[in-house]
Amino acid sequence: MKTFREPKKLQKWCRERKAAGRKIALVPTMGYLHEGHISLIEAAKRKGADEIVVSVFVNPVQFGPNEDYAKYPRDEKADLAKCRAAGATAVFFPTPENMYLDRHSVYVVEEDLSKGLCGARRPGHFRGVCTVVAKLFNLAHPDFAVFGQKDYQQAQVIKRMVRDLNFDLDIVVAPIVREKSGLAKSSRNTYLSDAEREMALAISRSLQDPKTVKSVAKQLEKAGLKVDYVECVDAETLEPRRKIEKGTCVLVAAYCGKTRLIDNKVI
Repeated sequence: MKTFREPKKLQKWCRERKAAGRKIALVPTMGYLHEGHISLIEAAKRKGADEIVVSVFVNPVQFGPNEDYAKYPRDEKADLAKCRAAGATAVFFPTPENMYLDRHSVYVVEEDLSKGLCGARRPGHFRGVCTVVAKLFNLAHPDFAVFGQKDYQQAQVIKRMVRDLNFDLDIVVAPIVREKSGLAKSSRNTYLSDAEREMALAISRSLQDPKTVKSVAKQLEKAGLKVDYVECVDAETLEPRRKIEKGTCVLVAAYCGKTRLIDNKVI
């Protein structure tokens, strides 16, 4: 397994592998890898990737001024071991300094799918996501990239970016991986105390058979969670829908203590 820290070195290697006819998959992550991330690597294998490039980068540009960039969990040694065990062929560990050069002034902005939901609550978040993912696409030259359904809005935004900017690759969206309890796997779960982890189970439970947006919100509040949003949207356009029915997606963001958790269910 190759390890890269310099963007140009990764780009050169990927260009050479592509020229040799190798099929490249990119798995973008922010590290502190768990079973959800590993499932993305496994999805890349199933789709026939010859080279699987995992990027590990806590991207400062997608964090707001009062968010958890500084304390976001990091464990490079463990991430390397998990990538190797899962079958990744390259891992990319850039730094903010070599991803965003001095006086960096170019960003990628999606202006439709990113308007609501997390985009409305986290101004600038998807500008940071689109910018870093576009850069990773240019560096890794992937035939396809794998994202997780847990970050549903993010996956839809990236798919739109790929379509509108004519990136020559496919986007694969892998299913949510959950703990045995039903809690969606997330690096931020490490912030939760035992009591908070029990409270957080209300999120997945509320999405098992959602009847209305109000009923989901009530279940979360009853469990002691602070609701950021519960919304039903068209699964493709993310436009608000009044009724939970086939072709919609119910999305939840809620605070469990100080930790913001997200989850969703496609109907």
